[in-house]
Amino acid sequence: MNVIDLGGTATAWLRAPIKPASVHVINLAHDDQDLPDWLRTEVGDACDLPKRILGNGYDLVFSNAVIEHVGGYARRQAFADSVHSLAGKFWVQTPYRYFPVEPHVLFPFYQFLPVTTRARINRFWPLVHTKARDRPTALQDALEIELIGRAEMALLFPGARMRAERVAGLTKSLIAIRA
Repeated sequence: MNVIDLGGTATAWLRAPIKPASVHVINLAHDDQDLPDWLRTEVGDACDLPKRILGNGYDLVFSNAVIEHVGGYARRQAFADSVHSLAGKFWVQTPYRYFPVEPHVLFPFYQFLPVTTRARINRFWPLVHTKARDRPTALQDALEIELIGRAEMALLFPGARMRAERVAGLTKSLIAIRA
């Protein structure tokens, strides 16, 4: 299988228990580690891929917890358009907007708080993944994450099967799948 991973990392694929025939990772961050022949990385924007990537004939598009970071509905639609253009099959996962604990900062109902409150949490909450060093960075970090719900996922990925990952009976994340 020829897989393209939008927003992933080479390290995740090197640790994966199953290795596809080839994996092409597209990410905004550069990855300069030595990689096996079946794995390659490239710097790129999944919302605005060059034609040479779009016409590459992949078997599967994989994306884990990226779509909520691309910035606004228009960019999420562009991301979904890339997914649809790259392959007939896809697996796109995102944290669910209505899960009570926001997964990036591990703070209850964070996603529903005012931006200034979220920025303060980003600076001082002990469980945040990476604490912001100053207020402008904290504000930017707060605005970067836009969790989405089931209706928007269904709109972005029409005809896909929606699967819910659950924790304690609550939907933690959504996966749009077309097999």
